[in-house]
Amino acid sequence: MKDSAAVALAGGLLGINTEAEARAAAGEDAGVRVARDFKYRGDGKFKILQLTDTHYVIGDERSERALRNVCEMLDAEKPDFVIHTGDIVYGKPAEASARAILQPFVDRHIPFAVAMGNHDSDFDLSRTEMYKVLRSVPGNVNTPDDLGISGCSNDIITLSGADGVDRVFYLFDSGNQAEIAGMKGWSYVHTDQIEWYRAASRRFTEQNGGKTVPSLAFFHIPVPEYCEAIRDKSRVMMGNIGEEPSAPKFNSGLYLAMREQGDIQGIVTGHDHNSDFVMLWQNFFLIYGRFSGCDTVYNDLKPNGARVFEFTRGDDGFRTWVRLSDGRIEQDLYLYPGMKNLTTPR
Repeated sequence: MKDSAAVALAGGLLGINTEAEARAAAGEDAGVRVARDFKYRGDGKFKILQLTDTHYVIGDERSERALRNVCEMLDAEKPDFVIHTGDIVYGKPAEASARAILQPFVDRHIPFAVAMGNHDSDFDLSRTEMYKVLRSVPGNVNTPDDLGISGCSNDIITLSGADGVDRVFYLFDSGNQAEIAGMKGWSYVHTDQIEWYRAASRRFTEQNGGKTVPSLAFFHIPVPEYCEAIRDKSRVMMGNIGEEPSAPKFNSGLYLAMREQGDIQGIVTGHDHNSDFVMLWQNFFLIYGRFSGCDTVYNDLKPNGARVFEFTRGDDGFRTWVRLSDGRIEQDLYLYPGMKNLTTPR
């Protein structure tokens, strides 16, 4: 953390009384700012619901399907935490639209974080202004964008057991549009964000006695490796490939950094509404969320829904599945290090 205000924020989020406790819990002693440190439930489980691409516009009747879906997903899964991987809104007024689609979290007292999408700054608010709105919603755990790196929603969430941090969840802002050397395309996670991740990853490894801490990365726009993977005959997958991954034209090296650090088991994105697969490629998981939105944008993969992640104390693997708004469950998978395909149990 950079200042006492940030420490106070961490303390308030974590229900900690003293500044020293706040600093320790928020990771400052380890040189890492942690937005929220969660604990396992009494049954040793922890569940994250990933929503993505809700594309909500308040007052637009085409948006009502997204709002119903969010409520259904929360009530059916009862998650401990929600990560929204962006494109929360899709029109003006952006603030009112964001507050409306996030209100179900508030009503149910469920903490949440966002990794901003490209469309979240396309309307009447700048990226910084929209991020301030999102952070002001009760239950949001994102931290101020004062790290001095690109983007607004770069955050670290941890899940801890009795012996310390068991899991790390990295959130990145993958931006909107980018133009380099006259080439326009989707933006990407920038090199300063990658260095921020590398530094945090190294520190978590040091604090864990030299052993990497199992991690996942959540952001909106998929990395170029998604395109390479779907063409590689060695990959295995479950789920739907409904369109070409809309990845950046330029590769900033995020995937390589993750593989070099060795802690991140998989990437979880949104952005492409017609895909929801889990792909095992190069001993790594490339994952799409399930489109959670509505008819304000294209969506051929119906019905809408959400992806769920469940973690168990003492287990370096995790479960993931897709819940659909019609009540069905798809892609119920147990993923673990060293997996060779997506059907063989450990």
